[in-house]
Formats: sequence, structure tokens, C-alpha cells
Amino acid sequence: MIDLKDIRREFVVGDETVIALRDVDLQIGSGEYLSIMGPSGSGKSTLLNVIGLLDRPDSGEYLLEGESVTTLSDKRQAALRRHKIGFVFQFFHLIPRLSAAENIELPMILAGMDGARRKTRVTEALSAFGLSDRARHRPDQLSGGQRQRVAIARATIMEPHILLADEPTGNLDRHSGQDVVDILEDLNHHGITLIVVTHDPDLGLRAGRRITMVDGAVATDTGTAQSPPAGP
Repeated sequence: MIDLKDIRREFVVGDETVIALRDVDLQIGSGEYLSIMGPSGSGKSTLLNVIGLLDRPDSGEYLLEGESVTTLSDKRQAALRRHKIGFVFQFFHLIPRLSAAENIELPMILAGMDGARRKTRVTEALSAFGLSDRARHRPDQLSGGQRQRVAIARATIMEPHILLADEPTGNLDRHSGQDVVDILEDLNHHGITLIVVTHDPDLGLRAGRRITMVDGAVATDTGTAQSPPAGP
């Protein structure tokens, strides 16, 4: 599904060139559950941004489901993100003025989906994530765990093939964090490819496959691309 070949990403900071990704080779199979760990500045988030088509490598090639996406236009990359990739972040990134339902609905509006279909999907998502009674609440009226559930619902409302989670429990208490982990792992169990960046060793160890980044390179990898998990 995901095939990175000799991916390199550099940034210029003042007079210094910082190598964020150093000739990374990585293959991730459909339905895998992969954690990415490593110290701050090791390249974890940069790698996630490249996989999510939020950043372009300076060299190398990225194949997504067999299609070379490295040099695609911004418009084409945006279309692929919209339909194939979902994002969950530590700080939720919900739009403050929108309700929970409106935040979940937003990706479908951007995709041009008709109103009746949007309403049905939002209602189903609110129910599935235990948010039906919070539909009209704005983010500042929700707990941290509820905000992250809204964020996951928004990330998956377009039924993406890949879900990228950057420190998804980093801003939550232990109980809320466990609820979020359970939701993410259930999504993976139902076939979505789950890639989690985390500093939490307990969360990292839950993944079926684990890689460690050091100085922009993959230092350790517990295994090659694996088969998707069995169905429920």
C-alpha cells in the first residue's frame, strides 16, 4: 500500500541544513498497525507528513497503492488526501466556531457530497462514537476525550484507507486516552491501515509492527509489511 524509496527531506534553519529524513526506505502493507517512535527531532512527524501528503520529499519516490505520488500536482495530492487518508492530531485541530456535527461534516462539504447523504453519515458517525448528545456542542464545550472522538469521526467520515495519528493520546488523561486507543484499534481491526506516532512506549508496544527513528533514519523495524488483521 505504502512504499517509500530513498526518501530524503531537508530544511534550512538559519545557516544550517537540517536533514529531517535520511534516505528512508519503508513499506507498509494494507491493514497494518504500525507505531513510529523515537526521540524529539528524529523525523517521526516529518515522516508522517510525507506519508500523509502534507509535505513533499526533496528526493526519492513515494508509491501509494501503486501510484507514484511524489510529483503529483497540489490539486491531485489534495484529492488523494481527501479520499484515502485521515489525520488525528494531539491538539485535535477542530474548528472552534463549528459544532461537533459541523466539524465532522466538513470533509464531506469540501468533497462536494450532497446534503442528505452528509446528514445521514454525520448522524451515523455521532452514534458510532458515542457523541449523539453532543452534536450541537462546540469544541470548548467538550471534554478532551470527546474532542478527540470528534476528530477521529471527522478523520474517518470519508472512509479513508489510511489513518495517521500523531500523538493521539498525548493531550488526554489515562482513561480518555484508553478510550481513544480502543477506537483506533477497532478501526484497524476493521481493515483501516493505522500509523501512530507516539512517545508513549505502552502505546507504541500495542502496535503489530514498530519502527524507531533516529536522526532521520529508520534505526529499528520489528518486521516487514504484514498481512491485514482478520475480520471480526
